Amino acid sequence: MQDSKLAHAPAGERAARELYAEFLRLWNQRDPEQLSRLFGRNANLVGFDGSPIDGQENIEVHLREVFGSHQTAAFVGKVREVRVLAPGVVLLRAVAGMVPPGSSDLNPAVNTIHTLLATSQRDRWRVELFQSTPAAFHGRSEAAAALTAELRKELELSGSGSSGS
Repeated sequence: MQDSKLAHAPAGERAARELYAEFLRLWNQRDPEQLSRLFGRNANLVGFDGSPIDGQENIEVHLREVFGSHQTAAFVGKVREVRVLAPGVVLLRAVAGMVPPGSSDLNPAVNTIHTLLATSQRDRWRVELFQSTPAAFHGRSEAAAALTAELRKELELSGSGSSGS
């Protein structure tokens, strides 16, 4: 969403977009402590491999292990939809690709669909659920190719990983 349009979006939509952009930025910085602080105390994370992680403290431990075990790829993301479900509750759906370390292009094999559920708590927005689902598109190679092309445009626009537009 362009900045001028974002300025006129409902507060919950702006907050969810900003929260997602911050999630991508902190992932790309490999910062498990700050990244986990985006989550609510009892939040849930479902990783790309389906691993469920429950609670902010466990999310931090998990992220520390992920970032410590290997050099993670950088995300480039694109928000597809934001819905205010109720006052203080927002659902964000996005697509994302990953740029492997040392590369300037996406690895299409790890394109993903992101789902983020956020709530407002004491005037601060928190992630309550973040799920990353492989965008495998089994039997639909044209859909996979179209997603990769769309994400490559986002990568070009951002100049690097993490756009979250």
